[in-house]
Amino acid sequence: MFDFGFSEIFLLSLVALLVLGPARLPEIMRTCGLWLGRARRVYNNVRLEIEREVGMDDIRRQLHNEQIMSELEAVEKEAKTFKNEIQSSAQIPTGVDKPDSKEDNESKDSIEPPADSESKPVESTDVQEKEAAKQTEG
Repeated sequence: MFDFGFSEIFLLSLVALLVLGPARLPEIMRTCGLWLGRARRVYNNVRLEIEREVGMDDIRRQLHNEQIMSELEAVEKEAKTFKNEIQSSAQIPTGVDKPDSKEDNESKDSIEPPADSESKPVESTDVQEKEAAKQTEG
């Protein structure tokens, strides 16, 4: 952190001894040691608190992801149930539309339309009613 070598520390100690004197130097060294200890404790407490908060964020994120996954699984289960209900209701009972034999198929194919060669298109009842109303008016 602070790049102090042995020579710098020795020089600093010598200057402190000369400036402060031998009587006050031990008291000031003790005070500096207490302050450094407090600073280390504060630093460690802050670091641990940040790590706990980061860990709690990870836990919150994981719980949120698990909640989303459980909701997705519930929706998927509902969708499968709905799909099965639709498939079961859309199934046609067997044997109703299927012919039993080839003879039935042939008999259905051999049905012919009436022999009326001059077949006229059938008009709807609304058109007939309109024509009748025109004839009565005119």
